[in-house]
Amino acid sequence: MKTWLVLAVSLAGCSGGGTGSEPTARPTNSLEAAAIDAGMIADPASVDITGFYTRDTDRICVVPAPQDYKIGILVNYGDDLGCSGSGTAKRTGGKLDVLFPAAPGCGFEARFEGDRLIFPAKVPAACAKLCQGRASIAALDVERISDSTSEASSLRSRSGQFAVRRLTFT
Repeated sequence: MKTWLVLAVSLAGCSGGGTGSEPTARPTNSLEAAAIDAGMIADPASVDITGFYTRDTDRICVVPAPQDYKIGILVNYGDDLGCSGSGTAKRTGGKLDVLFPAAPGCGFEARFEGDRLIFPAKVPAACAKLCQGRASIAALDVERISDSTSEASSLRSRSGQFAVRRLTFT
């Protein structure tokens, strides 16, 4: 009899059917969301993406433009193996819609995670026009080393041209 009583009380506590006067359980947040809420780390959705990003020989620069941002990339693996191009990036929260006009059809959604830019593992086939040899911009993952517009504007392509054209302000 005692076992039945303990079982009945235990099940009643898990039923979820109450009078409505009990406090409702607050959904738990992820560790990152909790850190953002506490102000321990910056919310990627509110951090400016302007800057110079790098990892090994991969480089990305992002500078403000009249509408959204200009983006330049340089991937250099040596002789006749690399990628370079410039385009636009439109920000939506922690995502960037990236478009490279020199390679029609090369557009995709990249992720911005505070101080990292991450290209998707699969990019459109048209993006191969930005690359030589077997190089690719797929899964490009770089970290910001500077948030300076002037440093980001100084990135040059493999041919020595600026990856993004210098902006003039009037």
